[in-house]
Amino acid sequence: MSAIIQAENLTRVFGASRGGPSAPVTAVDHVNLEIAEGEIFALVGPDGAGKTTTMRMLCGLMDPTEGRAVVAGHDVAKEVEAVKDQIGYMAQRFGLYTDLTVAENMAFYADLFGIVGTERRELSGRLLRMTRMDPFQKRPAGKLSGGMKQKLALMCTLLHKPRVLFLDEPTNGVDPVSRRDFWAILYQLVRDGLTVLVTTAYLDEAERANRVGFMHQGRLIQVDTPSGLKRGLPEAIYRLTSSNHRATREALQRQPGVLTVQPMGIDLHLFIEPDVTSPEKLLALTPFEFQKIQPSLEDVFIALVRRQELAHAA
Repeated sequence: MSAIIQAENLTRVFGASRGGPSAPVTAVDHVNLEIAEGEIFALVGPDGAGKTTTMRMLCGLMDPTEGRAVVAGHDVAKEVEAVKDQIGYMAQRFGLYTDLTVAENMAFYADLFGIVGTERRELSGRLLRMTRMDPFQKRPAGKLSGGMKQKLALMCTLLHKPRVLFLDEPTNGVDPVSRRDFWAILYQLVRDGLTVLVTTAYLDEAERANRVGFMHQGRLIQVDTPSGLKRGLPEAIYRLTSSNHRATREALQRQPGVLTVQPMGIDLHLFIEPDVTSPEKLLALTPFEFQKIQPSLEDVFIALVRRQELAHAA
């Protein structure tokens, strides 16, 4: 499939041209990315990783300090209006009017996009049925649940039939059932030909994407399918249990070949370089029980970040 989103050395530095004592901050650092048409791509990372800034540059809402972006065949810097005709952008705080009903909010956005007559009725009806929001057309937006508000925002974003949908943490603060329903809608949209770029801090949610890009401190540190990210991890990961997790962690943390030891629920996860050490060798330092496990995306992200930190410290 051809790439519908391309980023080449995309960079954003805040404060670069301002005076004063504060140093410039690089929010996005030379990101290179290609997203295929018909793909759900999840951009994952903690707050401050650069996800939203990257998305805003791809949408033409923010100029890059350096680099270039092409979306739906248009250079974002040179053809921003053409890009906006091809995309839908749903920010973390989408501008719904709480005193208007579901139907009135949709009508307002249809007016903004110039969608009228039969096209408006057919498209609005299809979106309402797809999201199961048809019975709530007369309910004020301010009286909707969090998940229903997100569905309404999504419908308003889709009214002009974009080719690419940008979603900035769309399920943040939404209950798990509503998150599942929201992703079911995304799958339907992709089957209908849409491309989706979604940012999320939920690693379990990223499992549902076709591909995942991990961001850390403005850098895109790894891109692959969820299964490829797990298979490609060179570190071995073990679940540890002990009578004193704090003492066990302190004893192991700085040993040669130990990448990191992280609390995970009621257990510890031990990340090691298998060519350097093993749990059997480490047992000489402190008692614990261990079991090798398959990594989750959270494990992968922790390992990648720790590896990057060690490389920079070297």
